[in-house]
Parts: sequence; C-alpha cells; structure tokens
Amino acid sequence: MSPRDSIGVRPDTLLDNLKTAVVCLDAQLRVTYLNTASEMLFGVSARHCGSEPFDKALPYLIDHRSKLEAALRKGAAFTERELYLRAGGGDPMIVDCTVTPFNDRNGDASLVLEFLSLDRQLRISRDDQMRVQNLANREMLRGLAHEIKNPLGGLRGAAQLLEREISDPDLREFTTIIIREADRLHNLVDGMLGPRRPPNKQPLNIHEPLEHVRALVSADLPTEVTLQRDYDPSIPDIQADREQLIQTLFNLVGNAVTALGERGDIMLRTRTQRLFTIGGTQHRLVVRIDVIDNGPGIPRDLLPRIFHPMVSSRAEGTGMGLPIAQYLIHLHQGLIECESRPGQTIFSVILPLEASDDEHQR
Repeated sequence: MSPRDSIGVRPDTLLDNLKTAVVCLDAQLRVTYLNTASEMLFGVSARHCGSEPFDKALPYLIDHRSKLEAALRKGAAFTERELYLRAGGGDPMIVDCTVTPFNDRNGDASLVLEFLSLDRQLRISRDDQMRVQNLANREMLRGLAHEIKNPLGGLRGAAQLLEREISDPDLREFTTIIIREADRLHNLVDGMLGPRRPPNKQPLNIHEPLEHVRALVSADLPTEVTLQRDYDPSIPDIQADREQLIQTLFNLVGNAVTALGERGDIMLRTRTQRLFTIGGTQHRLVVRIDVIDNGPGIPRDLLPRIFHPMVSSRAEGTGMGLPIAQYLIHLHQGLIECESRPGQTIFSVILPLEASDDEHQR
C-alpha cells in the first residue's frame, strides 16, 4: 500500500487545506501549482495563472525575480523574514517567505515558495484581543447595570407611594416626571446590555436582511447620497437570526449615512472567503458583508476603541451601537472588523458559512 493510499487523501487536497500559501514554479518561473491559501493571499486564480507570464501571474513577486532565478541556478534554498510585497496600486503585505529548489519528475529545476502572511497573524491577534476586551466590557456593563437598577427601582417605588399620598395635581406632576425618567433610565440600561435571548438561527439568504435595511435607509437618504450594491448571488444560505442581523446592518449603514452628511457614496458588498480564523477557530468558508463609504474616515486615535462602550465621534452619540452590533455578531460566532482612512471606511461583518475544522473533527 502506498503512503497516499494509507492516508486516503490526495496531496493537493492536503496542500489546499494548509494555512501556509504554497506556490510551485518551473525553470521558466511559470506557475505550475497554487494552493487555496495562495489564491487568497495574492488575489489570483490557479486556473488562469498557469497560462500567464510570471510578471502577470504573480505581480507581487516582480521585484524579487532575480532572487528566484539565482535560487534556480545555484540550487540553494533561502528564507526571508518580514518580506515587503507590493503590486501596483494593491495593498502591500508583509510575509515570511521560504524558497526551496527541487527537481520535478522530468529532472528539471523547479521552485517551491512558501508564504506566511504576518498581516494575517497580526489580524488574528488583534481580533482575539478585541473579543476578550468586548467580553470584559460586557461583564463591566452587567455589574454597572445591577448597581444602577437597584436604587432606580427604589426611587421609582418611592415616587409611586408619594404620588398616592399627594392630592395636589401640580405636585403629582413632579412624581410623574420622576417615574417617567426612572423608566427611561431603566430602558437605557437594558439597551446597553443588548438582547437577553440567544439568537434564533434559521436558514437565511444573507441578501434578504441587507435589502430590508437598504429599503429602510433609502426612504430618508439625502438626495446626493447614493446607496449601491455589489452582491455575490452564489453565496449559500446561512444559519442566522434575521432580526439581529437587521439590527446590526441597520446600525452600520446608518453610521455610514451619518458620516457622509449630505453627499457621498455607500456600497453594500458581499463575498465569500476561505480559511478564515475567528477567535482561534479556523473556518473553511465565511461570508463577508462590507459596508463601504467614501466619507472623512474615523479619527486615527479613535479607531482602536470604536467597539468599546461609550465611545463615539459624535456629540449626540451614545457610543453603544457598535459594541451591541459586535456582540450580536459574536453570538453568531462571527466578528466585525473596521478599516478606515480619509476617503474610505469599511465595516466588514464576517460570519461562518460552514462548520469549523474543529467541528469537523469532532
């Protein structure tokens, strides 16, 4: 029995499930193989790379062509740490890269390139820290809510007793105000905590709540603000709570409208992404919902704290919309990410579409 038979899995299938990006090049630096992680890292398709010249197939590696040719000539492997890659107007990336020469089955010189995205590791670390911080914030809010509700209930009860003893209508007006304001504060505290029930997950086309939110927002949209769509219709149904997703998306789209003021563009975009890690768990497939606006952006000093309670760039803002939205998505084992610079802000809702690798193994 061959090793392949004993494992029961084809080598290319194993490579496609690696987190490390693997690229194979022949003696002319033509692409002979790309695994799934490479397609995601470089934003290319393995189907088309084999027919393209090296410079067009992998533009991120153009500046490093001479090193690859030297590795082929000398047959010497090398590793570069924190290698900076950039392609045209694309976003730069930082990777660790290992290049290993080998001879293919015909005896011709070839190269195996392995890439580990440091950007990805930094994102995972940042997301994990954010999840821990959000859990700590929620525990703090629960404690604060308990401390507020107890005296608030006593205050309301005392006002009700006092109201029964007062016959003067003018004085009873003051007790009515106390009771009404106590109720308002009680509701505000409940709103800070978010929903008390777990999500009622049902099969859902992700574009249905998106279209519902788009219709709601479009009714009051300023004349010179456009709301566009770029949907991937092939995305399969997701197990999710429709009302909680609507609440989350309405918050994100509403924030984009507010950021633009009277003029600007908003794009709602959906895509799938493979091999995405959330909270230390790798998911084989996730859906990404992007809410993109071309407004002034979020101030740099505020950006790391936007999901913290009571943090808002608007004087009239409560600072609770984004923390609650993040909590609702956490209930779906997902997360919300944000990238912002002047002229472009992207809030990305990321939700698992398939069971994680850990769930598959159980």
